[in-house]
Amino acid sequence: MRTLLLVLAVLLLGGAIALGVLLNVDNEPPVDPRWAVQGSAEIPRGAVTVRFTGTSTLLFSDGETDWLVDGWFSRPGLLELALGSIEPDLAAIGRGLEANQITTLAAVIPVHSHYDHAMDAPEVAKRTGATLMGSESTANIGRGWGLPEAQIQVFENRVPVRIGKFVVTPIESRHFQFPDPKTREMALGNPEIREPLVPPVGAFDYRLGKAYVLLVEHPLGSFAVVGSAGYEKDGLQGVAADIVFLGIGGLGGQSADYRESFWRETVEMVGANTVIPIHYDSLTAPIEGPFKGASALQKLLFDGDEHTLPFLNGKAAETPGLTFLTLPRYQQVVLFAPE
Repeated sequence: MRTLLLVLAVLLLGGAIALGVLLNVDNEPPVDPRWAVQGSAEIPRGAVTVRFTGTSTLLFSDGETDWLVDGWFSRPGLLELALGSIEPDLAAIGRGLEANQITTLAAVIPVHSHYDHAMDAPEVAKRTGATLMGSESTANIGRGWGLPEAQIQVFENRVPVRIGKFVVTPIESRHFQFPDPKTREMALGNPEIREPLVPPVGAFDYRLGKAYVLLVEHPLGSFAVVGSAGYEKDGLQGVAADIVFLGIGGLGGQSADYRESFWRETVEMVGANTVIPIHYDSLTAPIEGPFKGASALQKLLFDGDEHTLPFLNGKAAETPGLTFLTLPRYQQVVLFAPE
C-alpha cells in the first residue's frame, strides 16, 4: 500500500511538473521576421528616437528630453500570477534601466494601470526623478509605493502635457475585451483603484483605471501609442499621426469584424504610414534575448493568437505605402531625423 501511494505521489508530481512546463512554453511571436529593424548606426543630433524593452515599454528621446511609456521590467512567474501576490522586482528594474541607458527621465506614463503596464512605474520615477503621469488609479499605485505627491500628475482627458519639445495628449479609449467572461470581469470590471495600492498584492488588484491612447507631437513628427487592442468608436476622429505603435496582444482572439474595426479606428483613422506592433511578447519571459510569443497559459486565456499575423500581413498587402516595423530590444532606433 505504501509503495502504491508513493507511486501515485510521484505520478502526480510528475504530471504537475509536466503541466507547468507545458503552460510555460512560449510560442513564436505573431509578427513577421521581415519587419525587423536593427538599431540605427548613427543618431543625428536632435533626432527623435525610440528604444523598446518589450510589451509596451518604450523610451523616447530627442537628445534633450527622455521619457518612458510604462517602464515595466518585472516579469512575475506563472505561479506568482495564478496563486500568489506580486510586487516590483527591484533587481529587474535596475537591469532594465541600465540596458536602456536610463539615468534621468522627465516622465513615465503607463497607458493603463494593469500590472504589466503600471506596477514598476513608481519605482522607475523614484530612481530617475520622473513625474508619474496617468489616471487616478495610476496615481494610487504611485502613492502606495511611497512616491511623493510632487512627482504625480493625473491626466485630464485630451488635455495636452508638454514634456520638453514633446506634446503628449492622453485620449481615453478602451481596453480589448477578454474572451473569457470570468477573466474579463476580474481584469476590467470595477476598473478604478480608489486608494493607495501597497504591494505585494494579487495581479488583478492592479485594476485597469483608464486606458489611454497617447498622441505625441514633436516638431519633427507625430506618433500615437495604442497600448491595448481596444478602441472607442470615433475616439481618434480628427487625430493625425505619422506612426502608430499598435498594441496587438489579444487581437487574434477577437472576431474578424472586431479586428477590422480596430484597424479602421486606429491606423486608418489617424492616417499613419508606419505601424510598429507592440505588446505581442510573453508576459513571463525574461527581458533579455529574443522576444518570445505568448505562453501556452496566455493562449488558454486569450486564444486566437494564430489569427493575428495573417490579419496584419493582409493589411500590409492591401495598403500601398504602409510600412510595418518591429523594434529590436534596447537598441536606439531613429523615428524622425532633422532635415
